[in-house]
Amino acid sequence: MAKTGWTAGDIPDQSGRTAVVTGANSGIGLVTARELAYRGARVILACRSETRGRAAETAINEQVPSAQVEFRPLDLGDLSSVSEFAAGFPYERLDLLINNAGVMALPCGTTADGFETQFGVNHLGHFALTGLLLPRLIETPGARVVTLSSGMHLMANIDLDDLNSERSYSRWIAYGRSKSANLLFVHELARRFAAAGSDTVAAAAQPGYAKTNLHTAGVRMEGRERTERVVEVASRIIGQSAEAGALPTLYAATEPGVRPDSFTGPRIQNWRGSPTRSWRAKWTLNDTAGELLWAASEKLTKVRYDGLTS
Repeated sequence: MAKTGWTAGDIPDQSGRTAVVTGANSGIGLVTARELAYRGARVILACRSETRGRAAETAINEQVPSAQVEFRPLDLGDLSSVSEFAAGFPYERLDLLINNAGVMALPCGTTADGFETQFGVNHLGHFALTGLLLPRLIETPGARVVTLSSGMHLMANIDLDDLNSERSYSRWIAYGRSKSANLLFVHELARRFAAAGSDTVAAAAQPGYAKTNLHTAGVRMEGRERTERVVEVASRIIGQSAEAGALPTLYAATEPGVRPDSFTGPRIQNWRGSPTRSWRAKWTLNDTAGELLWAASEKLTKVRYDGLTS
């Protein structure tokens, strides 16, 4: 369990380490990338928008003059973009892969490859990215994969017979399923690392309620301005800062002794506060479901984790 009051000041020196942070252009991803860079890591900002990614690169360089950061394009909703990112990854080592990017409660839609958007971006995109970068991770001693889930995974277990919500669609149920998929992915990935004798750690984190643009993206897409304003006001009143929301991720990524398949979140009701062990639904620890989701994900993405067998 994390010590009470853990802050970004407790992050160990990251000099010589290389990190990839998806969705690093704003919110929790931007804070995560900045703090890792401040501690000496070389950080790749993996972002869909070049404009926002370049702006984040500039902002971090201004705040951290010694930063080693670089933008590289990555659209998790397009598997060809994921493949191009992995194929163009220029470094031999990869110490930290932070699967941070995500979408929440969007209107019904599909990715470039025809997957339901939330499942496709939040789970399948990161599944493919991790698999394609797997050789770098395994070859780097002490590497970690940290995948962001949410306390809202409690809203819904995955439906193995309807992973893409084709029978019916509810934006919040689809979001909950995608976040449960994130945790099942970590569970199965940790099991496979252990079976292969790898010291790579797969862990999960969740930010609680943080004031980021994730909460308003869906209603903004639909032009629901009044609802958007209500959400923005609520976030200002009850949400914690992106800096606080990033702490569970940073803890899972850098604190010595983080256990495989652990789930770190805010201390106070899984809502806000310093990092600690987060409660998770039993279905996210189901070995059979993890194996079945893994097999389905390999089939859908056509990415196989060579060297990590079942």
